[in-house]
Amino acid sequence: MTAERSAVRAMLAWSLLEAVPVLLSGRLMASALDRGFLAGDSCTGLAYLGAYSAALLLGAFGTRQVMRPLASVVESVRDRLVRLVVSAELRRAVLVDTEADTGAVARTTRQTEGVRQMTAGLLMTARTVAFSVAAVVIGLLALVPQIALVTMVALAVSGVLLVLLSRRLRQRYATSLSAEEDLSKEAGEVLRGLRDVYACGAVATADRQVGHAVDTQAAASMAVARLAAGRLGVIVVGARLPLVATLLMAPWLVRSGTVTPGEILGTATYLIIGLEPALRSVVQTVANVGLQLGVLLLRLADRVTVPSEPGGGSAKVAHTGLKLEEVTFGYGPHSEPVVQKLSLSIEEGEHLAVMGPSGAGKSTLASLLAGLDRPGAGEVRIGGRPVEELDRAWLRRTIALVPQEAYVFAGTVRENLSYLRPEPRPGDGELASVITLFGLDELVARSGGTDGVIGRPDALSQGERQLLVLARVYLSTAPVVILDEATCHLDPVAEARAEQAFIARPGTLVVIAHRISSVLRAPRVLVVESGTVADGSHQNLLERSPLYADLVGNGSNSSA
Repeated sequence: MTAERSAVRAMLAWSLLEAVPVLLSGRLMASALDRGFLAGDSCTGLAYLGAYSAALLLGAFGTRQVMRPLASVVESVRDRLVRLVVSAELRRAVLVDTEADTGAVARTTRQTEGVRQMTAGLLMTARTVAFSVAAVVIGLLALVPQIALVTMVALAVSGVLLVLLSRRLRQRYATSLSAEEDLSKEAGEVLRGLRDVYACGAVATADRQVGHAVDTQAAASMAVARLAAGRLGVIVVGARLPLVATLLMAPWLVRSGTVTPGEILGTATYLIIGLEPALRSVVQTVANVGLQLGVLLLRLADRVTVPSEPGGGSAKVAHTGLKLEEVTFGYGPHSEPVVQKLSLSIEEGEHLAVMGPSGAGKSTLASLLAGLDRPGAGEVRIGGRPVEELDRAWLRRTIALVPQEAYVFAGTVRENLSYLRPEPRPGDGELASVITLFGLDELVARSGGTDGVIGRPDALSQGERQLLVLARVYLSTAPVVILDEATCHLDPVAEARAEQAFIARPGTLVVIAHRISSVLRAPRVLVVESGTVADGSHQNLLERSPLYADLVGNGSNSSA
């Protein structure tokens, strides 16, 4: 915030310098005519014109210097907005149980970039307009007070007109933006189902649907353009009427000796060179861009507003035993349950392996145990308390679910490994020990040590990313760890080393098995098939579960 305030102060200071040519323009032109050319002294007249040229150069220097602090302010606004929008979209994807909106990222990215560009243009123009209008009014008051009063009245009337027009234009622009989004959605749905459209002979129907959306969007855009054209009246009232008044009053003012011919020229200079360009900027940039910016921010605010995470309570428990009681879960009200009337208990500190064919519900079971998915029927309990009653932040610190896709972010090795344990942060010795434990020494050395930067996470192999994430979770304080095929990209030796590390680590370990070797390392095994489970030791399941015997006999296990 200190840097931002400093940038704003610098921007205002350079803007004052930029307004110097406008402030001096009328006075210098009046002096050039009265004291120079009309007095028969061309050199003096040219000297005043030269002073005006120097003032223009000074103003240009101010314009150049203002760019750096302006960029600092705009980029800061953009960065904060991006963080808000991205965080909200991530929360929406996790918390809101709706079909993913594939166009949301493209729309919010486009709109956020639009906000950045509009903010830059708005700030650039708004500060110029504000200082220019102030300079014109001050200059007129010093030069011809009568015209200054007329000008201020005209500016007040044009301001009222601008506000009234902007209100209506804002409504029409919001309608236009909604029509654009509807068109994008309609066209996207048709394109995604293009094969079915042709197969069903529904080309004409699809054409009518998209055509109607196109017509609606075009009509909304035309309505915006028609109303925007009416803003030319703001320029006429604010700048042209004072100029007309100056020309009409000039003979009387000059004859009465109230003003000189040069001062009339100076007044016209203020109005033509200073005021009219400023009003044009208000109409073309400040009003239009400011209006669009306001509507875009409101649209983005709708995306930033995300429903609260469902069912969050405030309870925390000391015991971390997991229990499912008659749990049924399906991905939709009319879909077949993936898990049906499942009851399961996992004691604190227990090591359990889960296996089964692809699509049997192993990953679903992991999400239920972690409290990420809520059952349609039955109850998930942790430490004897229903998940709905538990504090969500506490729950996320207590249960670490490691998915198949490993997330490594751009940053140092230390930051990646310590991410889940901000306090107390692991020391160098502990980091070195864990790096060796998970076989990350070569990767860390290649990155430049623990404080070396991983600039491109995608340049790492999938196995290296998985090892980094496994080491990160190992260092965390989570007493319950669920590995959902989190070692699928590791070779058998690296997988065994990682799993042995977690087996030796205090706490509960649930492994969604990728290989039979993972199952054989667990004292207790859960076999999942079509929503049902068989539970027991390796030897016990060999005797009573044909599916388990078949999977073990084949020596492989499909992913969920």
